Amino acid sequence: MIEAVYKDKYVLAVNKPPGMVVFNEQNSPSKEKSVASILSSSFPELKEVDRVRCGAVHRLDKDTSGILLFARDKATLSSLQKELLEQNAKKRYIALVFKPVKKNCGEIRTFMKRSPKDRRKQGSYTEGGGREAVTIFRVLKTFSNYSLLEVFPRTGRKHQIRCHLSYIGHPVAGDKLYRFKDQTDPKELERQFLHAKSIEIKTPLGKKKLHAKLPTDLKKIIQNLKKNVY
Repeated sequence: MIEAVYKDKYVLAVNKPPGMVVFNEQNSPSKEKSVASILSSSFPELKEVDRVRCGAVHRLDKDTSGILLFARDKATLSSLQKELLEQNAKKRYIALVFKPVKKNCGEIRTFMKRSPKDRRKQGSYTEGGGREAVTIFRVLKTFSNYSLLEVFPRTGRKHQIRCHLSYIGHPVAGDKLYRFKDQTDPKELERQFLHAKSIEIKTPLGKKKLHAKLPTDLKKIIQNLKKNVY
């Protein structure tokens, strides 16, 4: 079941569950169910916006949960995507990362492009091409081997948060692609600990700040860390 956290005549916002792609690429051999295909059954107007993406304004990685926006008409889709492109939308994520982060807050600013060593990954570079990527973070709580962060991506590059946090030496817990070889995930964590907590964006009905509750599986990890289970 996909939880709708907000809807009006222009916008539909859902709390995306982990383990699902937002949509399958056109001509993709994958037959797995996507958030877009499921929502379009209940909201058929989404197919009229775009038959492949069904009005998806942006993406979340398959194993990332949280707030996800869909536009219910083409004009709204264009307007919301422009907000994101011009960096006017404000996104907030919650991430658990390996090792205590020494600074209470910080900014990560690099260029990003596909890694030549592993085509599945993105790489961060101080120079040498790519697109600029900016991420701001703030430490919410520190545990013995982990830190809980609030993360604000200012740009929207593929895998940006995961790549940037790995770049500064603090990969997202549970992230099999960007973590280091010697790092062990918290027990019972079965996916990357990354959740899109909120987004603030201007819609045809004015500014909206939309929230998605932290899922039960991630709440449990935090509770165990507070009890010093790990």
